[in-house]
Amino acid sequence: MADTVSEIVAKVNENITENAAKNATSHQPASAEGMAIAYGSLVIMAILPIFFGSYRSVKHQREQQKHFERSGEKPETMSQKDAAMFPFISSAALFGLYIFFQVFSKEYINYLLTGYFFFLGVLALSHISSPLITSLMPAAIPKKDYHLRLKSDNEDLINYKFTSHDIVCLAICTIIGAWYLMKKHWIANNLFGIAFAINGVELLHLNKVITGCILLCGLFVYDIFWVFGTNVMVTVAKSFEAPIKLVFPQDLLESGLNGKNFAMLGLGDIVVPGIFIALLLRFDHSLKRKSKTYFYTTFFAYFMGLLVTLLVMKIFNHAQPALLYLVPACLGTPLLVALIKGDLKALFSYEDHPSEVEEKSVTKTTQTEVKKDK
Repeated sequence: MADTVSEIVAKVNENITENAAKNATSHQPASAEGMAIAYGSLVIMAILPIFFGSYRSVKHQREQQKHFERSGEKPETMSQKDAAMFPFISSAALFGLYIFFQVFSKEYINYLLTGYFFFLGVLALSHISSPLITSLMPAAIPKKDYHLRLKSDNEDLINYKFTSHDIVCLAICTIIGAWYLMKKHWIANNLFGIAFAINGVELLHLNKVITGCILLCGLFVYDIFWVFGTNVMVTVAKSFEAPIKLVFPQDLLESGLNGKNFAMLGLGDIVVPGIFIALLLRFDHSLKRKSKTYFYTTFFAYFMGLLVTLLVMKIFNHAQPALLYLVPACLGTPLLVALIKGDLKALFSYEDHPSEVEEKSVTKTTQTEVKKDK
């Protein structure tokens, strides 16, 4: 869980939207059309990972359930205590980075961060692109199965199955990673960023709606404090060079793909609401209804909240804490829908994986019924 939390902390620390060069006279000024293209592209790049990551999370949950039934090993999810502590962990990590950037040269720190995120980015991009690349693989490249296993005292340290197609996919993603390392081009940055976002929404499960409410409410306060209360968030965001944000040049029409006047969107503003929206899709599936009301209404609310964030940012010409607008939209919408449809109890009692107490209760009930039948 610690590794997962540290990855999310890094993602959350980068927040919505700020024009990276709005005060730099050396950059090409953005036209109205260029800004519209940039912000429209950011919105599209934000909603697509949530949409695809949510559907992938349903498949991942089913795989986890099958693994649990076979092995008895319960999947790891975020607990309510983890959710409550998360804003404090995020604050400590954010302030720690701020101190580091004040004391040490940000150039050397970013070298370390770039190497770390290069490794993670290649793996994340391989994970989401493997099905596509495999489907496009020519018949001349045979698909061979491999199994890498390392044991110690009858315990598996490494147990990984892969194919020759997976190796080709990893090689292609490594080339993209090398491009990012050498050029830091915004397209390579976005490929890694989108991969991180999809993987985050797919693999990070909240398990309960109440856990999501605690997490989002805590980060709502965190975001407002660090953006409006201090300059820490903005300073770290400007100094932190890693593919944990999506960028798009506002001067694309004037400078082409080499534009430097970027609009930015942090991955935290995609992943954090995204894992809650993905939970709602899994809840929709549990209801076994033909419609996916909770997912689509909250997905649309996120879209509208993002537009409001961009609008307010543009009006006041200042970086905005996106969760200030996204959290009320993403929490208020499903609660209102549940109230109207009479699903409030079902919504708050839903769990991806039932607690041990409930499992024991079900087991005891089943044993009692068996005895009665006898």
